[in-house]
Amino acid sequence: MKLVGKGLYWTELEVGSSFRTFGRTITETDIVNFVSVAGMLESLFVDSEYRAAHSAIPGRPAPAALVLALSEGLVLNASAQGTGLAFLHMELSVEKPVQQGDTIHVELTVVEQRAASKGNRGLVRTRNHVVNQRGETVMVYTPLRLMEGPPQDKPGE
Repeated sequence: MKLVGKGLYWTELEVGSSFRTFGRTITETDIVNFVSVAGMLESLFVDSEYRAAHSAIPGRPAPAALVLALSEGLVLNASAQGTGLAFLHMELSVEKPVQQGDTIHVELTVVEQRAASKGNRGLVRTRNHVVNQRGETVMVYTPLRLMEGPPQDKPGE
């Protein structure tokens, strides 16, 4: 039976290729659950009175770490399900705040692709732009991943 939803092999992620994920609306529940499980119980995230009096931005902000985590979920479900082997490195830039109720998606472009030193594996780096519903880039990050290669014929087959 064919397995559906499998990610891309490193050889299918050619430099210059671009992809767009589906979107995800960030809810109050997402923020509350994330700051609770991560222990990020900063007043900015859990105290509406403090936020109203002291926040530099209006509304209920989502932690950048939450935005990154949700973005990674969108990317991995779309491109690396079952083929992603390891997250090795990244650079990250937060460009704009993300608020409760914002909908994000990720636009990724392959910027590096090469065989790994061992096995049927490769290294793939993408430049990922996290974009909100207004078309504004809110975050840019450049993950380097170890990815599985396509099945190879085994000797004697």
